[in-house]
Parts: sequence; C-alpha cells; structure tokens
Amino acid sequence: MFGANLRILADRYPSVSQLCRELGINRTQFNRYLSGESFPRPDVLHRICLFFDVDARILLEPINHLTTERGVLNHPLIADYVGTGMTDIPQDVFPDGFYRFSRLSFTEADLIIIGLVYVYRRDKHTFIRGYEAKEAMRQQGLPTDPQTREFRGVALPQEDGIAALVSHKNTMATSFNYLSRVASFQNHYWIGYATRTVRETVTGCRAARLVYEHLGSDTGVVLDAARSVGFCTPDELIPYHRKLLQLDRPFA
Repeated sequence: MFGANLRILADRYPSVSQLCRELGINRTQFNRYLSGESFPRPDVLHRICLFFDVDARILLEPINHLTTERGVLNHPLIADYVGTGMTDIPQDVFPDGFYRFSRLSFTEADLIIIGLVYVYRRDKHTFIRGYEAKEAMRQQGLPTDPQTREFRGVALPQEDGIAALVSHKNTMATSFNYLSRVASFQNHYWIGYATRTVRETVTGCRAARLVYEHLGSDTGVVLDAARSVGFCTPDELIPYHRKLLQLDRPFA
C-alpha cells in the first residue's frame, strides 16, 4: 500500500530525480519504496509525510481515503483541476513579504482604495492576510474592530501570474483576484483585477483593476505605507500606481 500511495504522490512531480533531491532520499532507495521492497525508517517516513502533507496512514490506507483531510481543493473530484500545482508558486514569481495595493473603490466611484497585505508560505502553500482600512469600513456603516476587518486568502498558480481567493471570516465578502507581473526597473509590481461577490446594482462596481507593489519586509517602508491606507483621490495616488490603474480607461 505504501508503494502504491507513493507512486500516486510522486506522479504529481515531473521529475523523480528532482523529487528525490528535494526529499533528500537516494534514488535507488526511493525506487525500493515505490516497488514495495523496502519501507522507510521513522525519520524518513516523517520527512516524506511532511513533504506531501499526509500522515503515517499512507502505510496502510489508500491515498484517496486520506485526501478529504487535506482541504476541499484537493478533494479527489477536483484535485486534478484546482488543487494540482497549488504548492508550485516560486518566490521569484510571487515573493513573500508586504505588498501595497490600490484599486478603484467598489463603493466610492471617484476614490481609490489603498491597502496593505502580507504574503507568506506555510505548509508549502502561499497565503495572503490583511485588514480593511478603518475609514472604508466606517463609510459603509460596518464595524471597525480587527476581527471584522481581517481578511485572508490563498494564492493559486496561473499560466501567466497568480490568482487568489480572498475572504473575510466565515467566507463572508469573498473576492477573486488575478495578478500578472509588470516589467519594470525593480520588477516589483503586479497588475490585474479584483472582483467581489455581490449582486449587480445600479451604483457601485463588481470588478476593478488592481495593482500590487512588493515592499518586502523593511519595517520603515512598511510602516510608511501603512500610514497611507484608506481612500485617496486619483491625484493623491502614487504616480506609477495611477499609471497602471489606467483610471481614464474603462475596465473590460
């Protein structure tokens, strides 16, 4: 059973040799595991389980019986369509650190919303975390406590960039974001769009261009950016953000 499960897990990687290097396991020994001729020592089994995000039941139970505990995106019904490759976002494609973002406000047609998010890796996945600006929440008549303002999301690799599902707690106010890197001098800008899951209304919009600027982890730079979160006019917006948002051109 272990060999069969390991073959299924290994099939998700294009190169067995590369997989063995990442696992720190000799290729010959790995082949013995695959064929069922040998079983790993406890420390090696632990390393394999951590790498593939499974537990020791892979020794005894079919892998498809264990996937329900690995999240709905890896459910066997959709794993090959949505879950595959979710751990394959290299740092040079979308690096960790703080990002300043800007987009046209969904509720205030003439204003820009500026925000700050933190991108980080955990358990081989790429996560996004941030807080809505107090001013934006207050203008919508919503609570401004940290629990209500907080949002989190997960990034998914795309052919030419990344996508992200972002939501407030209990999957309220979910949005879909798409970002693609912009060729620039410092190569630290991404452009795309954000959409929100609300009904079509006469006022307001449900989709707008989105700009991400990578700030890294410099405390001074991040704190300076944090002071500017909230609403601003187009004239107050950072010039390069204003250029990328193309405010005079309707979003299509």
